[in-house]
Amino acid sequence: MDLAGTLQRAKAESWSDAEIVERVQRGETALYEILMRRYNQRLYRVALAILRNDAEAEDVMQDAYVRAYRHLDQFAARAPFSAWLTRIAVNEALARRRSRARNEELDGMDSAGGLSMKMVDTAPDPEETATRTELGQLLEEAVLGLPEDYRTVVMLRDVEEMSTAEAATALELTEDNVKVRLHRGHAMMRGWLLARVGPSGKKAFPFMGERCDRVVRGVFERLER
Repeated sequence: MDLAGTLQRAKAESWSDAEIVERVQRGETALYEILMRRYNQRLYRVALAILRNDAEAEDVMQDAYVRAYRHLDQFAARAPFSAWLTRIAVNEALARRRSRARNEELDGMDSAGGLSMKMVDTAPDPEETATRTELGQLLEEAVLGLPEDYRTVVMLRDVEEMSTAEAATALELTEDNVKVRLHRGHAMMRGWLLARVGPSGKKAFPFMGERCDRVVRGVFERLER
């Protein structure tokens, strides 16, 4: 069966992550594309939550996919592949942020150490503007305006709809910590915002089309070097 046929069969039969990983390890490298397209949106969202920069988020995605591919033998399947992959992306994003100027400080905490929120300027580029709804844009601005500890949890739990256990695994936190940060994150946002967004929240932070294709191409080019 040719590559196109195999990819079509994998999608039609809804192959599990574990099955695809096993096939990739046996040499069917092209199937890695399925995993990338399956998790591009999630990795983009978590990287953006940490870095608040589209270009850097895409770079982190490629770094995470390459690192995951090169260490597939370390995936023990004790946790879902999605959580393992997300953790790699989180680590890559944190490492990139640490390499920035040391004097960069995150907004969101007042001088007394209490919880507060300062909205950040998140002017979208033309591509993003075309895909956002008005409510989706409000949600993006609200989430990106949170301090990082809360922003990543809100992104994974509310936007990506990961379970508490999955988010805890990805962020290396206890489930109680995830719950506390989620609660505090909500407290820092306007109470009515998430309730009013409703189903539109699923459309926020889009990552598809040419941007999705670009990441897939970039990863395979790096793996072929």
